[in-house]
Order: sequence, then C-alpha cells, then structure tokens
Amino acid sequence: MDVSVIIPALNEADRIGTAIARAWTAGADEVIVVDGGSTDATCRLAKASRCRLLTSPAGRAAQQNIGAEEARGDVLLFLHADNWLAANGVDQIRDLVCEGQGLGNGTRHGAFQQTVDAPQRRYRWLEWGNAWRVRWRGLPYGDQGIFVCRDTFFAAGGFPKVPLMEDLILMRTLRRTCWPHLLKGPLHVDPRRWERHGVVRQTLRNWSLVTAHDCGVPLNRLANFYRRHDC
Repeated sequence: MDVSVIIPALNEADRIGTAIARAWTAGADEVIVVDGGSTDATCRLAKASRCRLLTSPAGRAAQQNIGAEEARGDVLLFLHADNWLAANGVDQIRDLVCEGQGLGNGTRHGAFQQTVDAPQRRYRWLEWGNAWRVRWRGLPYGDQGIFVCRDTFFAAGGFPKVPLMEDLILMRTLRRTCWPHLLKGPLHVDPRRWERHGVVRQTLRNWSLVTAHDCGVPLNRLANFYRRHDC
C-alpha cells in the first residue's frame, strides 16, 4: 500500500526542507509539494529535497486537490508545511488501513495525535483538546495530518473550493460514512501560530469562525478575519 504525502506551501522556506525530509524518513512512497506562489526560496529548497514540485493558485483547498490529482498513492496524507511526521508515521497509516481491510471494518481516514513543539503546559491542554475533538466529534483539522484513502477522497469530492475550513467541511462529509481514527503519531507541530496570537485567543477565534459558519455567515466574509499566512 503506497502512501503519498501532499504538502501545500506558500513562503515556507524556513520549514519546507524539514517537512519533506521527515516525510521521507517516516516512510512516504511519494512526497508532493504544491506551491501557491511563493516569493521566497520555498520552490528552490523543495526541488533540492527529492520531491515532486507542483504549482497552483494560492489556497490550501486548491493546492491539496491538485496534489491529490497527481498523486499515485493508495492513501493521501495532507501535511502542513509546519508539521513533521514521527519516524513511523506512515507505517502507522499502512498498518491501520491494512488491518481495517482485513477485518472488514472499513477504516478509511483519520489523523494524528499532536505534539506542539513547545514546553509550556498550555500546549498540553491544546493537544488534549484537539485529540478529544477527533475521538468524540470526528473532526480532525488540517494541522493534525489528515489522511484519506484515495477512492474515499475522490468519492467525497475532494476538498471543497472554499477560502478556509476546507478541512472541517471535508471531515464532516467523511464522518457520515466512517468515523475517523486517531493515530498515536505524534505529529510535531510548530507553535508559531499560537505564539503570535496566544493559545486562548487563537482557539476562541477558531471557535468563533466555525460558529459563524454554522450560523450561515458566508466563508468569503469569514476569510477576511483569518489570514492563512500571517505567521
């Protein structure tokens, strides 16, 4: 069973090399970087890191869909550029999916337990809360390393063409037929977003955006309050 790692990137020169190297070390059969118009050295560093480099209009949904269309793997793992896989991360996916097929329980998608690379206790609470969301609500977010069997991904229509929350919307679709599995990982996460905005403030902002979306506020309006590459 082949696993393709797909990394959307935009101006990630400081991190893209590590993300690619860790994906290979974790056992990826293929690593695809989809650049959304970087103006730094992201593309040059990606080319030097033994990956397939694709280009796309900016936007994670578009970038990840293009990567998925070009990928050859049986399982697609969508990895943010500031996330790093554990050494056996890809093998955990293979074992889970192969075991599920053998038992007939149909495990088709999931994500990883996170480790935020910062020592403060507040990050341990954040890790616990994100894991709880996957286990009890069936809603992993993109920074938890979402993986999906190829046929399941395309049957669901891929990531919706929206400016944000593409991960949440896809997961809501997938959980209707199969509950996601949380692998132990850990998936290492750069703390930069929370360091800039604060754990509480960032979390409340995320909750507010999801609540507003559920209440019918258009995503194009909400996108004005969430800059994807502001950190």
